[in-house]
Amino acid sequence: MIEAHGALEKLVAGLTDRQVAEASALPGWSRGHVLAHLTDNARMFARLAEHALRGDLVASYDGGTDERNAIIDATASRSAAEHRAELARRTAQLEAAWARAGDEDWRRPVTFRNADLAATVWARWREVWIHMLDLDLGVRPDDWPEELACHAIDFLLCRLPAGTCVRAEDVRHRWSVDNAPGTVVTGRVRDLAAWLAGRTPAISPAAAEGLPALGPWPPHPPQRLSPDSRPAPGS
Repeated sequence: MIEAHGALEKLVAGLTDRQVAEASALPGWSRGHVLAHLTDNARMFARLAEHALRGDLVASYDGGTDERNAIIDATASRSAAEHRAELARRTAQLEAAWARAGDEDWRRPVTFRNADLAATVWARWREVWIHMLDLDLGVRPDDWPEELACHAIDFLLCRLPAGTCVRAEDVRHRWSVDNAPGTVVTGRVRDLAAWLAGRTPAISPAAAEGLPALGPWPPHPPQRLSPDSRPAPGS
């Protein structure tokens, strides 16, 4: 995770105000919107961690998705220097909170996907690498760590129809939605992960019957705020 944060810091080091205002690879979002989201995502995860380490459960956003969107819209127009400074501050806050966690603390429940503190590290890892693509500043799926690509496929496999098999030919690994026969999608592991994430792969995966349509992003379950809540195994 520290490596991902370092890559993001390096990516935006020379960003100009003009580039911040330009469109990102995400429809309707400027690069400033992507940076605002990455910055507030770090703040949100730090808040969850700080409360979890005290034994408290708090919502990811007290005002739900509306609050999240409002924060992004309100801060997207920052200057490049302001974006860099706030991103660095919130990233440091998050890493400091995680650094205080002991071995047992990673199992503490959080409301984000009703999972545990460890799951927020994986989520932040996904957010940073995927949105570095969206900044459209030179990072490509081939730059993703192989482990990140494999994890992203694990996480996003639910977007595929039942019976679909995904086969990464470069790492000789396969994933199946279930055991029923169905479409076999092949490609390089990073390209498969990018495709499942709705991003443009370097080389499009292939399937004899044509690539299946992707379902929605894994939904967030209703947040549990009971202090007795515990994450389900494998969340």
